[in-house]
Amino acid sequence: MRANRRTDTKPELALRHALHRLGYRYRKDYRLDLAGGRRVRPDIAFTARKVAVFVDGCFWHACPEHGSKPRANQWYWGPKLIKNVERDRINDAALILAGWTVVRLWEHVALDEAVAAVVAALTANGAPTANGATSESSARDTSNAVATSSAVGQDQPGQDQPGQDRAGYDQAGYDRAGYDQAGYDQAGPRESPAAGDDSLS
Repeated sequence: MRANRRTDTKPELALRHALHRLGYRYRKDYRLDLAGGRRVRPDIAFTARKVAVFVDGCFWHACPEHGSKPRANQWYWGPKLIKNVERDRINDAALILAGWTVVRLWEHVALDEAVAAVVAALTANGAPTANGATSESSARDTSNAVATSSAVGQDQPGQDQPGQDRAGYDQAGYDRAGYDQAGYDQAGPRESPAAGDDSLS
């Protein structure tokens, strides 16, 4: 079971990329130390707004719609999957007691629905969205932004995208990696990313 990923699954990456394109910033796989010594690691955590997002796999978290029960070694898999679901409920309760909003999404949920659910949770209390709008205006714009989120992925990393600010640059115009806004460092232009490389880390 070591080959099974705990983080950076395909549905989680797709959701993170879509949220990032909309201008939201978050922490991935961020450990939260809660009261009572309980540690929880949401897949996506918005720490300032206290929203924890989990993208649950249908098998590992016993999805009632798509979850399957293995025929081999039922003595092992049955209790393990039940324990996973119980742990999810305990973690949800601990997060809620600590004042967090919990969003749980199945891996089979469409990307636009997942993004809409996260944005709704982020704007539920009238908190400003990533572009500074209030929850009323962002609720109208969410459907437009979600519809275009899959098409935005064709933009090159480093280009200005709608809703994206240049906050990652210092006074001299260099980002954390030492590149200026045009993509040049002292040695010249940075190498172009590999095809399909849209890493956000």
